Parts: sequence; C-alpha cells; structure tokens
Amino acid sequence: MRVLIVDDEPSIRRTTRIAVESSGHAAAEAPNAAKAIKAAEAEGFDAVFLDVKLGADDGLEVLDRLMKLRPAPAVILFTAYANIATAVEAMRRGAFDFIPKPFTPDQIRAVLAKVARAHAMERRVQALENDLASGAPPVDLESAEPSMQRALQVAFKAAETHANLLILGPSGTGKSILAREVHKRSARAEAAFVTVHCPSLSKELFESELFGHARGSFTGAVSETSGKVAAADGGTLFLDEIGEMPQEIQPKLLRLLQEREYERVGEAVPRRADVRVIAATNRDLAAEVKAGRFREDLFYRLNVIAVTLPGLRDRPADLRRLADSVRRYFGSRAGKGDIKFSQAVSDALGTYPWPGNLRELRNVIERAVILAPGDTIELADLPEEFSAARSQASAVGARVTLDELEAEHIRRILASSRNLDEAARILGIDPATLYRKRSKLGLL
Repeated sequence: MRVLIVDDEPSIRRTTRIAVESSGHAAAEAPNAAKAIKAAEAEGFDAVFLDVKLGADDGLEVLDRLMKLRPAPAVILFTAYANIATAVEAMRRGAFDFIPKPFTPDQIRAVLAKVARAHAMERRVQALENDLASGAPPVDLESAEPSMQRALQVAFKAAETHANLLILGPSGTGKSILAREVHKRSARAEAAFVTVHCPSLSKELFESELFGHARGSFTGAVSETSGKVAAADGGTLFLDEIGEMPQEIQPKLLRLLQEREYERVGEAVPRRADVRVIAATNRDLAAEVKAGRFREDLFYRLNVIAVTLPGLRDRPADLRRLADSVRRYFGSRAGKGDIKFSQAVSDALGTYPWPGNLRELRNVIERAVILAPGDTIELADLPEEFSAARSQASAVGARVTLDELEAEHIRRILASSRNLDEAARILGIDPATLYRKRSKLGLL
C-alpha cells in the first residue's frame, strides 16, 4: 500500500516510516496540514497516519479534508493527547483507527494489516455484488465428457499451487468461470479476483487500467489511479483474451511475472505486487508467437500449466443437463418455474452446432423462456436458425438436391469454426475453393 505519515515531529515520522516500510509498504511524509492535503490530492494514498496535534493545525480538520477524497484513504490518528472524546469524535468523522502515543512498531504493523484486510474485504464484496447484478446462471462445473473432466482435474490441481495458469478454448466455453473457480479453491480465496479484458481498450488506456497512472501523466489524468494490478495484490489477476494484449504492454507484464514489480504510467517508482496470474484466450498462442505477435518469453511464463476447454458441440453428454439447468434458472427469474422443453425443442438443441458455446446456450434459452406464451418452450420460441438446422438435419435421404445439402453442410461448418482456414480443413478443401463455394451458394 501507499502510506502517508503526517506529523510535525521528524522523529515520529522517521520511526513510523521504518515500521511501514518494514511491512512491505511504500511511505511518504508530510510535516504539516497544507503539505499533507497537497500530497494526498496529488498522489492518493491507501492509508494515512495523522497526528491530531499538528502545531497550529487541527488534525481533525485535516481528517475531514481527507474523507472527501475519492477514494478516501484509511486514516489512523495518533496523538499524545489521547482521550475517549477525541477517539469518538475521530471515528464519527470517518477515522479508521486510533493509536495513542507513545506507540510501538508492532502497533503500526498491526493496524496496517487491518487496513489491508479491510481493502480485501471491500473488493470481495464488490465482486459478489457484480456477480449478483450480472444475472448469470449458477456455475456448473460438472461433466460426463472425458475431455472436460481432464481439463477440470488439471485446473483444480493447479488451484492448490501459486503457479500461473493458461486456459485455452473457443469463445463462450466458460474460461472466466473456470478462472474464478480456481481462485476460490486457492490459498488466495480470501483476497481479490480482478478481471482485465485485454481487447477492450487502446494501448494507452489499457496500460493505465492495468498498472494505474499518476496525476497529470496524460491528458485527462486529473487524479491518480492505482490500477488492476494493485487491486489484485495478494489475490488473482485474470487476463481475459490475453492473445489480444498490445505488444507494447507485454514486456511490462513479463516484468510483473518475473520480478513482481511494475510502474504506473507517468511514474518511475517501482511498485511491488504479489499476484497469481490466470490468463485465457481463444487464440493459438504458439502460432501467435511464430507470427511475431506475442512474446515467446511471456508465452512460456504464462504456459506453466495449460488446460483446454472443449466447445459445447464436443460435450454432447453434458448438453441436456446444462440446458435444463439454464432453463430452470431463467424460468424461476421470469416467474415460470415449471416451464419445460417440447420434444421438438429438445431435438433441435441436440442437433444445433452451438458456435457460441455456453454463452449462446444461455442467451437462446433466456430468450425462449421470455417469449414462450405458456408453460412449454416450442420450436417457434427459438431463433430461426434452429428451425432451419432441424429441417436440414432431417433432410438427408429426403427429396432434396445435393446442392441444397452441400449448402447447408457448409453453412453449419462455417458457423461452428473459428475461421475460414479451420472450416476448409474440416471440409477437406482448400480455403480458396471454400471461398468460391460460399460465393456461389450465397453464403458470404
């Protein structure tokens, strides 16, 4: 944490600073109220040790100013004029704790540990609130498919260690869900789980979000931010879609992994962070390394333990159970707790290729639950592609042309493939031929 020590006695500041830094935190000093307020507004601090008697200044007035900052630091008051009335008034104004002088280094370290635990609890509460607000179905990490069982076994074994974990698989297969479950099963479960979406921002804003920035470091940086790495200190940092991380940021992430150090944007002060990194991607990182788009040394740092989650179309034994679980969840939320699938819907769900995987399954069933007029979900309540897929699936042997069958087969392979090259390999033709067939069949 970043800690500010405000006292008009140099010996007190020096003693407190030694105790703070021996606990692994960074410390700054201010001898009076004016410099304390200026430093707090410019840099921001996680905690402030504040003397109630600052020469001619009133420490309680400084406390009031500090409490107006966003985010406000945890303020610990100490004074030789300790009394119950002062302590009660300080707590009423928002002080975190109160230490009478003379104090020992152990008291300083103990109250810093309390601040750290309070910060961790705030982050956990925020994460739980975000989960509740997301409206997502409950996590289902059971499987009857051997490939999924193996992936879960490796991931949960890795959870017991501090090793970095790389989760691979197509979009929508539940990589973020598995990452959160690994965190919950780890020794870091009581600390924060912080997610960073790598493709979401420009290089400059991404670096600021990840590492934080100092005030005035770029246009619009009117205040400092601590960043996601600092928020995840002691816990888990989940880097979603790391294959799209800007190349300029990759060496800085490598430094964090190797040395546990990083620097905020616009600042040359090394900061330390103890984070366990879990990364996920739908890309082939080994191919990205060969293409020069991803650093080889970073790849090997991340790839200590890797698991691959199969797509939903490769989990036929799990499909019905997953669909029923999602149906019950959204049925309950919509006040249709007894809603069921018709036989035609069950058949359509089983034959559909699910290119969007679990994410698509949830979206399709939520939509169907909302649209169904009665207590049964019918085929008409599903998106149009399900009716088309169902009718075409039953067309083999029926009186349809080969061109019609070929068009539907190509459409389904394209829908379930990550890109044109993969679809061409499955069909056994070269990409140029596939492109011409798409054009001829009107599938572009």
